[in-house]
Amino acid sequence: MEAMGLSSPAVDRTWRSTQRARESSASDRVLAVKIGGSLFSDKSVAGSLDKGRIARFARVISSLHERFPGQVVLITGGGAIGHGALRGIDPADPFAAIGLTKALADVRWAWTQALVGLGVRAFPLQLGAMATLDDDLSFRVRADIVERVLASGALPILSGDSVLDANGNLHGLSSDRVPEFLVRALQTPLRVASFTDVPGIVLGGPGGKETLRYVDPMTPQAAYEALWTNSEWDTTGGFKTKVDALIRCAAEGAECFILEGVAQDSEWAYLLSPYSGWSNKLHCTRIARSPAAAVSTAE
Repeated sequence: MEAMGLSSPAVDRTWRSTQRARESSASDRVLAVKIGGSLFSDKSVAGSLDKGRIARFARVISSLHERFPGQVVLITGGGAIGHGALRGIDPADPFAAIGLTKALADVRWAWTQALVGLGVRAFPLQLGAMATLDDDLSFRVRADIVERVLASGALPILSGDSVLDANGNLHGLSSDRVPEFLVRALQTPLRVASFTDVPGIVLGGPGGKETLRYVDPMTPQAAYEALWTNSEWDTTGGFKTKVDALIRCAAEGAECFILEGVAQDSEWAYLLSPYSGWSNKLHCTRIARSPAAAVSTAE
C-alpha cells in the first residue's frame, strides 16, 4: 500500500517547465470530473453502493459529455467497496493489494452501465494497465489509451487501482491520485473538478462555515493546516490524499477544484468555462499556479 505521510508532498518545480502553462479556453481543455465515493456509498457499511445516486450523477455527466464530446473524463471513487478491498491486508505481502483491481472494476462497471443506459459510449479503463510507479511513487505513463478514447468521442471512466512499482510490488492507490496520472498522460491542458461531500477545504474543522478559496501549490501550508482526522473506515489517506494529489497536479500546470457534489437538478457546463465567470455563490477551493480574477456576482 502507499505510505501516507503527514507533511506536504514534494513538488517538482522543473517537470515540464518549458511547456506552456495549462490555462486555456474550453475548446482545448480536458475536464476530469471526480465523483467521490462518499457521494454514492456509505464507507462505514461493507459493500455499500447506491445505484440510485450513481444514476443521478450519470445524468449530469451524460449532459456534460454530450455538450463537450471528447473533452470529459470521469473518475469514480471506490466508496465502501474500494476501501473494503484494502482493509486488513498484510503489509508484508507485496501483492496484497491485488483485490483492489476487481473491487474497483466492479465500481467502474456500475457507472458504465448507468451511462450506457443513457446512450453514452462509456468505456472503463484500468489504471494499472496504463501506468507504473517510479521509485518516488510518481506515475510513469505506459500508454496513450486515454487520449485515443477521447479522440474517438467516447467517455473514459477511470478509478483508483492496484499499480506496480519498479520492483514489482503492488500499491493500492486511491482514485484521488488518478489526476496525477492524467496530467502526464494528456497533451491537452487539464482541469480537475473533484466533487466530495464538503464545499472545498473547510476552515475551522467539521462544521466550519468558511472555505479556503485558493491554494498556491508552491506554498500550500494553509491547506494542510485546515485538514482534520480521517474516519476510521478510510483506508486511503482521506482528504489529505486528495489535497496532496491536486497540489502535485497544479504544480505541473493543471487547474484543480474541490467542490461539493450535488447531482439533483445540476448543470455542470460551467466547469469548462473560465473561472472568472463562475458565480461567487459557488463555494469551492481552487488549486492552481496563479490566482484567478474575481468570480462573477451572477447567480
